[in-house]
Amino acid sequence: MNIIVRHVLTAVLFSVFISVVGIGVTLLTFPLDGWTLLLHQEFLNVSYLLLIFIIPVIAGFIIGTSTGLYWRQRLHRIDRQLDQLIKGQKLAVEDEGYKELKIIEQRMEQIQDKFRLQAEHSQRVATERANEREKSLQEVVVQERNRLARELHDSVSQQLFAASMMMSALNETDSADKKKTKHQLQLVEKMINQSQLEMRALLLHLRPVALKGKSIQEGAEELLLELRQKVPLAIEWKIEQFTVEKGVEDHLFRILQESISNTLRHAKATTLDALLIERDDNIILRVVDN
Repeated sequence: MNIIVRHVLTAVLFSVFISVVGIGVTLLTFPLDGWTLLLHQEFLNVSYLLLIFIIPVIAGFIIGTSTGLYWRQRLHRIDRQLDQLIKGQKLAVEDEGYKELKIIEQRMEQIQDKFRLQAEHSQRVATERANEREKSLQEVVVQERNRLARELHDSVSQQLFAASMMMSALNETDSADKKKTKHQLQLVEKMINQSQLEMRALLLHLRPVALKGKSIQEGAEELLLELRQKVPLAIEWKIEQFTVEKGVEDHLFRILQESISNTLRHAKATTLDALLIERDDNIILRVVDN
């Protein structure tokens, strides 16, 4: 029910009730000789009985409308302040004559202050995390660059240098021993092939730690399929679907990368089998070569 209608009905009923009570008390105190006299009494050419009901109704209507309009205005003001609170705007504080409404305003101001402090705290935490993440990422990048530089120097660079020296020696030597020359060329070819494997193994580590929105199954299958196309290995795998936390997926992917890298660089293998399954609430990751 509308607040104005409710106040009007309340005021009219109350006014009629008061009027009836007042007339009843008056008639009991000053009894009439005959009740029929009231039917013929007039005031300003209007029936007295009609007036005693019309006047309270009009008075109640006026009072109810006035109070209803007043309280509707107050409630609309509170609604506007709540809307400002939701939108994070500063509350428009006005002088309020009623103590109860003033207390409500104070409570809303306290809520707004609490929201502001929470927002500041959240922003501060987010900034600290971003700074820490950026700092950690920079450290990881520097460490990875240094590690790759050492790996390139210790393996690929030395093998390519040795192959270059052997080719230079072959070019400068006029040897009639074809068997010896063929053996030396095979060694050069072997060095170059090993250098390629070393490079591919190092390139595995240049992949991002995160899976870029992919699941561990999708990332592992994509990695193994790419290797099957690029390296001289017979690669087979069995990967089942399961769900784990993102951090666990990243660790599993890095372990898979490192295992394949070791196979490419050190095992001299011709076959590689990968297994990624879930059994009895445990994740099993196995990489085997021959």
